[in-house]
Amino acid sequence: MYLIISGTNRKDSFTLRIAEIYQSILKNRNLETHILSLVGLDLLERNASVLDLEKKWLLPAEKYIFVSPEYNGSIPGVLKCLIDVSDTRKVWKGKKALLTGVSTGRAGNLRGMDHLTGIMHFVGTAVLPNKLPISIVDTLFKEGAFVHQETIRLIEQQLDEFIQF
Repeated sequence: MYLIISGTNRKDSFTLRIAEIYQSILKNRNLETHILSLVGLDLLERNASVLDLEKKWLLPAEKYIFVSPEYNGSIPGVLKCLIDVSDTRKVWKGKKALLTGVSTGRAGNLRGMDHLTGIMHFVGTAVLPNKLPISIVDTLFKEGAFVHQETIRLIEQQLDEFIQF
């Protein structure tokens, strides 16, 4: 199972919209996918909801897709909290991850993806080298629909590599 992690707790984010694009493409390829939104989750300490989250979503996942927005040149604290409160040896070790950065600026969260790569390597997760920065994400939607076909092509190419990874 592919678990797509929408790496922010902000409601109605572009991050979640991009995660939904990944899910749609994978479902069209008949691959089991789920999206984990961090909106409303209590991730400040290891508690019953975190244990349930691990059991239901994190442990069964074979591969992770992280869609992370840029927060102050890095990843959101809530995403780091998810990693920190989990049982890292059981949840992340020996698994694989794909990283996509999202920003309204020019760099598509390049630094954040580098930071997240370091974190993933530390917890034992292999990261696909093809990391996709999606810049000026707010301009890629028209009337709620994603309209930038070149980005769709790049996502499909990235997913092709990840499926083989």
